[in-house]
Amino acid sequence: MKILLADTLPAAAVARLEEAGDEVWVNGDLSADDLAKEIPGFEVLVVRSTKVNAAALEAGDELALVVRAGAGTNTIDCDEAAALGIFVCNVPGKNALAVAELALGLLLSIDRHIADATADVRAGAWNKKAYSKADGLFGRTIGIIGLGDIGIATAERASGFGMDVIAVDKEGRSEDATARALQAGVRFVDDEDALLAQADVVSLHVPGGDSTRGMVDAAFLAKMKKNSILLNTSRGDVVDEAALIAAMDEKGMRAGLDVFADEPGSGTADFDSVLAKHPSVVATHHIGASTEQAQAAVADGTIDAIDAYRRGGVVNCVNMETAPPRAATLTIRHRDQVGVLAAVLMMLRSAELNVSNMSNKIFSGSKAAVATIDVAKIPTAELVEEIRTHENVINVAVTNA
Repeated sequence: MKILLADTLPAAAVARLEEAGDEVWVNGDLSADDLAKEIPGFEVLVVRSTKVNAAALEAGDELALVVRAGAGTNTIDCDEAAALGIFVCNVPGKNALAVAELALGLLLSIDRHIADATADVRAGAWNKKAYSKADGLFGRTIGIIGLGDIGIATAERASGFGMDVIAVDKEGRSEDATARALQAGVRFVDDEDALLAQADVVSLHVPGGDSTRGMVDAAFLAKMKKNSILLNTSRGDVVDEAALIAAMDEKGMRAGLDVFADEPGSGTADFDSVLAKHPSVVATHHIGASTEQAQAAVADGTIDAIDAYRRGGVVNCVNMETAPPRAATLTIRHRDQVGVLAAVLMMLRSAELNVSNMSNKIFSGSKAAVATIDVAKIPTAELVEEIRTHENVINVAVTNA
């Protein structure tokens, strides 16, 4: 296959793909606009921070798979990919420890003024009196919003500092997820208002998308304590940046941010952000997952996704229907002969019966097979009989949804 790496992977990962016979092109400096010019001819695209817009997807004349070497896929136009029949797969959970470590690093940097102190020392200024003022982390309360792999990892590390870790007790959380949270030292509270009222620190670990865009708005920030700290290592557009600036000015809040709403779509670029320049902000360059350990794990997961596609399947695909429209299922046992399924599909087409899902498995000996076909409408008795009377069909069963 011809694979374009729009962001770099470890050399060992590239070598593994090449050993499998793939033609791998690496260009880690592509912008979103450049991608549309470079993508023609490639079957697989791998990205980390590079944005994949509709224009790039439409330009991908051979493109069949986009792999996000990480968890979030908000930088990829997944709806357009779905409309074009392009798989979008991610690599979840592999960078959880790295992001959690950065979240705690940002918190320590804020509390102990590490960034400002370092800048002063480098400039030749000694100001021990100013930088000796710190609250400390032990005994303080941190609220975790988003108890996925990263949220749990952050909770574990905050507990290690002796912090009181709280999260909202939401309906529908699995027993396993609840057990993991409790083991990580999480204490559940009734709702978000209770969390914001108690927390000295709020750490965001939510996915991007419509459901979380702008969730940290003026009303949210008004419920947080004065002089509290907001950490965001999730997605930039989760935070209303103007509202956060106002809260820092009016309430003495501080923020540790690894992500921004208007951050560049490439690895290097000019970046002029009012929020990033605010004196109450400690910021990094969306590097939460950028440790050697995390990158090695993500690279392995990326190759797993490519290998699954190579074998005719997909893993961690985010733009497939989880429950395609289904009115009935046809289970067709048939001779393992060329053209049997093609004939059945032609019958379905003639009956204007759309297929929403299907599979075909061969019995040992390769003499017979069974096809399972989900259809959007209940088939007529005449259609079922037509399929049954095909010379290489053994039997047909229909199960209504």
